[in-house]
Amino acid sequence: MTSGLWELVLRGIWTTVQLLVFSALLSAAVSFAVGMARTHRLWIVRFVAGFYTEVFRGTSALVMIFFIFFVLPVAFGWQLVPMWAATLALGLTYGAYGSEIVRGALNAVEPAQREGGIALSFTPWQRMRLVVLPQAVPEMIPSFCNLLVELLKGTALVSVMGMGDLTFSANLVRLALQQSAEIYTYVLLIYFAIAFVLTRLMRSLEKRLKAGVGKDAGTFSAARELKRAQTTGVGGRVA
Repeated sequence: MTSGLWELVLRGIWTTVQLLVFSALLSAAVSFAVGMARTHRLWIVRFVAGFYTEVFRGTSALVMIFFIFFVLPVAFGWQLVPMWAATLALGLTYGAYGSEIVRGALNAVEPAQREGGIALSFTPWQRMRLVVLPQAVPEMIPSFCNLLVELLKGTALVSVMGMGDLTFSANLVRLALQQSAEIYTYVLLIYFAIAFVLTRLMRSLEKRLKAGVGKDAGTFSAARELKRAQTTGVGGRVA
């Protein structure tokens, strides 16, 4: 490929990375807001959060992109630029999936932990912030890692509205060179490289968070063996 075509691909990669970051931030905010709302003590809050989750989880991300980019300007008279329309559509759609991850992790925290917060006279928000979330967040990371990779692949959908992401740029290069196999092989490798980096970063974050709450695998195993030896008199030597 010529330098001009490589520059086009590089601009497409940069657009994809920007879209991934913006939509991931929106998705994370929506995930935690809706996920925590689904565990709220008021039924109306749980109902609204559940309704949002079912609507956005049950609709196509591609159709949502079309709706926000083409229907909203006609209905309300204002037009979003492609980047923000795509960010809103992807963030709201994948945020619905993420809210179920948050809800599941929050419900997995042992009730005794919440009861301990009540015994300490913590407010509901203090119990959530100081007791529940520090234990639940590390358990969310593997699922959020999968969702982030899915979001990366979902960014390719924005090419249908002419946004110059990696997929759209690669298609222009393919039309210019008439070399489909070579171009799309490059694209697959680029998506894989970005996904691999994301996976490594998320695994590193998971280890750091679990170590922060005393859930590091090695530490937990050693503590369990030590407790077993102390209580039963049977157990291997703890290094």
